[in-house]
Amino acid sequence: MSYTSADPGPPALRLASTGTLTYGLSVGEVLGVSTLNGARLIAGRTGLDRIVQRLNVMEVPDILSWVKPNELLLTTGYPLRNTPQSLDNLVADLDERGLAALAIKLGRYLDSLPAEMIAQADRRGFPLILLPNDVGFDDILNQVLTDILNRQAAVLARTEEVHRALVQIVLCGGGLQEVVDEVATLLDVAVVVLDGEQRVLAGAGPDEHVQAMRAFDAGRHAACGRGGCGIIGAHGTGDHLVVPVMAGGFDHGRIVAFSPAGTLRGTDLGILERAATVAALVVTKQQAVAAVESKYRADFLRDILAGRAGEDGRVIAHCDGFGWNLDRPVMVVVAELDGRPRGAPAAADADGKGRGRAPDADGAARGRGAEERTAQERLAAAWTTAVRRHDRGAAVASFAHEVVAVVGADGLDSAELTAGPVQAMVKEASSIFAEHLPVRRTFSTGISRTVPSPAALPEAYEQAVKAVRVGRQLNGAGARAHFDQLGVYRLLSLVSDPEELHAFVRETLGDLAADDEPELVDLRRTLQVLLETNLNVAETARRLHFHYNTLRYRIGKLERMLGAFTEDAHLRLNLTLALHVLRMRGI
Repeated sequence: MSYTSADPGPPALRLASTGTLTYGLSVGEVLGVSTLNGARLIAGRTGLDRIVQRLNVMEVPDILSWVKPNELLLTTGYPLRNTPQSLDNLVADLDERGLAALAIKLGRYLDSLPAEMIAQADRRGFPLILLPNDVGFDDILNQVLTDILNRQAAVLARTEEVHRALVQIVLCGGGLQEVVDEVATLLDVAVVVLDGEQRVLAGAGPDEHVQAMRAFDAGRHAACGRGGCGIIGAHGTGDHLVVPVMAGGFDHGRIVAFSPAGTLRGTDLGILERAATVAALVVTKQQAVAAVESKYRADFLRDILAGRAGEDGRVIAHCDGFGWNLDRPVMVVVAELDGRPRGAPAAADADGKGRGRAPDADGAARGRGAEERTAQERLAAAWTTAVRRHDRGAAVASFAHEVVAVVGADGLDSAELTAGPVQAMVKEASSIFAEHLPVRRTFSTGISRTVPSPAALPEAYEQAVKAVRVGRQLNGAGARAHFDQLGVYRLLSLVSDPEELHAFVRETLGDLAADDEPELVDLRRTLQVLLETNLNVAETARRLHFHYNTLRYRIGKLERMLGAFTEDAHLRLNLTLALHVLRMRGI
């Protein structure tokens, strides 16, 4: 049985509503104190592992309003002396309120207990204790409460000692591995730290135990509170405990302790909680260092791609420190997320000024911003993993809206690279990216020509950027395009002045260049299909579902607007290029 901080849990391990662990003595241990030497258990033997954290004395008939969970209730039966029939339901009422046990002193006000009361206590595993007549309640209260406080003090002292030892490990430069090694030694069990995807960050113990902890159902512990949760048996021991590794409101994974022999106790959870706190400290420190290093790498790669990093020798030497090998033929690969998530509402109306937005539009926009950041981080992680598996000397970095990789191209031409290693990288990155993202997203990929040295990387980067954007425009989301495979679009993308292209479109297509007249847009579509079919009127009519005479009429109208393109090959070429430029709109 698993449980969380919202559940009282088995008797040997209780989590308070605040998510912190509380300690006490089991009913069996309470019966072992010296003041209860003559006490006798008369029912509820299966409940001896219930935890006693406080004691109370029954002085009034309506005691149910005053009792608390995990209490040992003491009574002489005085409040019930005139209504012995109330004893029949007393066990059920106390058990439902989470009491640990009921201790009764007979002889003065009650001579015996009803058989139904004893039978009900046995059914519920609710201990009924018969107290000796010569023991005062004050002696029981004093000794049991003292033992509870001593137990709590001992456990807290041990937990603090462990905490200091773990913090000292971190202060001396130790990492997650040293932390789990220390915890494994203290508890004499296997310990592992898992990230959110159940990957092992550090582990101590036999491999089969580590793998067993990986196989634990992550969803079963997803609701674990800050106090953790576990699997505990009937005697207050269990096979594993799980505590979330939390820092700054972020869930960084789980720390798990595993004992196949079932020797873990509830008190061990406090040690695991402290270990989780220290592990969170280590993880956040590692993430901070990694973020700084990642930014430094990304900034340097950005300088290389912008031509600001200096001469080749300096660039190559600097990249060696990052583990990047740029002293070889390389090519640039750019991966860019496609659009917004499917089904995401627009934050502004058509004019882009946001008039008429719902009151929660700003909140929705912030949510989409967080989704985009998460998707970009996942894309970067997926590409880094995929590229590293295929080329350990590749340079990979995440920019604001794209992930850039500079990969080796030794001895392979562009076609071989696109069909082989690069295709494998794209496929693997797509698989990793899809696994770890809750919302379905795609990305497009652009690939440059091979260049011989870092000095040529700025041009290669521009080629890859054009390839990814032209490829998406032509083939839709998830496109993969090599710069050399763009055909005429490659030539058009090399025109540095977009206004020149727009002027060419307006001069060539005239009124057909606009999108605001549905009839003109329809005519432009007719022109495009005519040119694609090499002026085959029958095939064009079939594709557009027009009558042959209707199409002849449209051709006449187009020639009055554009000129005799059916007879002028040069005009047809210009019209085709203008339509290609329109298709590249937004690139």
